[in-house]
Amino acid sequence: MTYVEAAAAPLRKTGQIKLHGPEGFAAMRKAGQLAAQALDAISEMIGPGVSTEAVDKLVFDFAVSHGAYPATLNYRGYRYSVCTSINHVVCHGMPSPRPLREGDIVNVDVTLVVDGWYGDSSRMYAIGEIPRRAERLIEVTYESMMLGIAAIKPGAHLGDIGAAIQAYVEPQHMSVVRDFCGHGVGQVFHDEPNVVHVGRRGEGPELKPGMIFTVEPMINLGRPHVKVLSDGWTAVTRDRSLSAQFEHAVGVTETGVEIFTLSPKGYHKPPYTLG
Repeated sequence: MTYVEAAAAPLRKTGQIKLHGPEGFAAMRKAGQLAAQALDAISEMIGPGVSTEAVDKLVFDFAVSHGAYPATLNYRGYRYSVCTSINHVVCHGMPSPRPLREGDIVNVDVTLVVDGWYGDSSRMYAIGEIPRRAERLIEVTYESMMLGIAAIKPGAHLGDIGAAIQAYVEPQHMSVVRDFCGHGVGQVFHDEPNVVHVGRRGEGPELKPGMIFTVEPMINLGRPHVKVLSDGWTAVTRDRSLSAQFEHAVGVTETGVEIFTLSPKGYHKPPYTLG
């Protein structure tokens, strides 16, 4: 894998890892914070009886009112402004009119395009009182993401991220999904590098200042295997076990890592205390 200065690279996936300068980091802060604000707004409306279709409308209206655009809307034929993945849905679940029920868990994945930059983040929501096993799954998933992010620094390797996640999750008798991964992001929605959430320390491309990508582990209560439904988007656990995911967009700095998508209100993992 080779590296290229982002300012000299075309606005498409080229097979090279783009290295961004201060302007790119500033743009990602702006885009990332808007995505985080949208997720905060969801925290204050989602609950039993609310449909994921209503969540989708909230995010669309929020994006437009802030001069942004939902990246998933009309992306490769996808018709919605968010992905909403409920219970055993791993990722890319489609919003629907079905009301959420007490005990559901749902991931909402938001990507907002702000001045041509993609702020990409997702968060779990507990719908009312949820079973303890679901609470534990959410806790482990969040902590695994943060441990993966903590492994990011110049001179480390992509494999260090996956190794940190895997080493934490598997002793909890949970599994890490292999079929989907994090990705480079910036002025391209899905760019190099792929960020796999399992791995070995010291393997994979070296992390260099200026790299921007997502860390977004999907963790299952059962086995890691998934299948994609006939709609071509919705991925579910093969054994119908619960699945959870969190996602942050991050940048490698000279000394460590910057998270662009932290919640302005401190809504990191449920239960969210309304501010």
